[in-house]
Amino acid sequence: MTSDLGVDSEVGRLRTVMLHRPGPELKRLTPRNNDSLLFDGIPWVGRAQEEHDAFAQALRDRDVEVLYLVDLLVEALHDASARAKAIKQVTASLRLGETLRSYLRSWLGDLSAAGLAGAVTAGVRNDEVRGGFGLVTRLLPHDDFLIEPLPNLLFTRDSSVWLRGQVAVTSLAMPARSRETQLTELIYAFHPRFGGVERIHGWQSEHLEGGDVMLLSPGVIAVGVGERTTPAGAEHFARRVLSDQLAHTVLAVPITQKRATMHLDTVATMVDVDAIVMYPNVADTLSAHAITCHEPHGDEALIELAVADSEPFLVAAAKAMGIDTLRQIDTGLDPLTAEREQWDDGNNTLAISPRLAVAYERNVETNHRLGEAGIDVVQIAGSELGSGRGGPRCMSCPISRDPL
Repeated sequence: MTSDLGVDSEVGRLRTVMLHRPGPELKRLTPRNNDSLLFDGIPWVGRAQEEHDAFAQALRDRDVEVLYLVDLLVEALHDASARAKAIKQVTASLRLGETLRSYLRSWLGDLSAAGLAGAVTAGVRNDEVRGGFGLVTRLLPHDDFLIEPLPNLLFTRDSSVWLRGQVAVTSLAMPARSRETQLTELIYAFHPRFGGVERIHGWQSEHLEGGDVMLLSPGVIAVGVGERTTPAGAEHFARRVLSDQLAHTVLAVPITQKRATMHLDTVATMVDVDAIVMYPNVADTLSAHAITCHEPHGDEALIELAVADSEPFLVAAAKAMGIDTLRQIDTGLDPLTAEREQWDDGNNTLAISPRLAVAYERNVETNHRLGEAGIDVVQIAGSELGSGRGGPRCMSCPISRDPL
């Protein structure tokens, strides 16, 4: 394990990030399944890859090491135990039946590491199997998926969150995404680069998604609670990070349970040590409960959580961060523009360092506001990447940042 792994803020100098380049899993999207697979449209895959390549290059141009999730997965699957675990997990569905499950396990076991990674990420259709012809294969539609594709792998932020020297493997709420964190956990458990890294939370725990976890400053973590992260998931996470002294305050932030505001980072992201770009239509109503503990223990089950009364989010955040004011930079210039640009991920920026952030070029007014506030914006295209409702922050999992 390298000693420089870990993150304690949203804006410390970014050193290493994990991305997922759009691949064959996106070609599985059709007008019939895109809703259930959580995409608002059918992306032009070639153009999405071009846009993603430009995003990755923009990071490399600024000395950020870019790791790709599938490359890491392939390398992890060279381990026999990782292969066995991946095959067992992906064939666990009760809908397969024993005849088909037995065939799939044998077939997957004969694949190379790269072939196995492709099958578990791009999926396998009923008409693509060459055996296991029992009742299940005969009665399922020929184009039904036996192994579902994972088009949302693009959004690597959601399946894990690095906290100093530990990594939280999350638990994704939507059925279309539940297997993503199993693969992320395989990477952290079996890839040599992450040997010895302690993993917390876990894919079998209460629902918690990385897009809802925001490291406001060293020791202060905000957790959105809404469509994807449950109150129980936020409490479990808070109990662990406070117990391990990874934070001294966790802010539980209720957000509206709807598609446009599925995660906290759809309405706000940090762009400086004391500045946040924020959707103004919710800024006045966003609140937070500060969670602390009196005496951290090594055993999370023993700590007693103190949950404060609700306060305005910006007030609670500034108080926990020990600053006078958390500067708010509004999305857009008026309510209608703000609503449009929030939908197009104007709030979803990725900070490379303080006052330097990546954003979609289409959010012209928000980017103008960021510039006026002293934030340099690296603008990237995202017409196709945005069809899954995610911006630069969603598409990136910081693994290493310089401490503030």
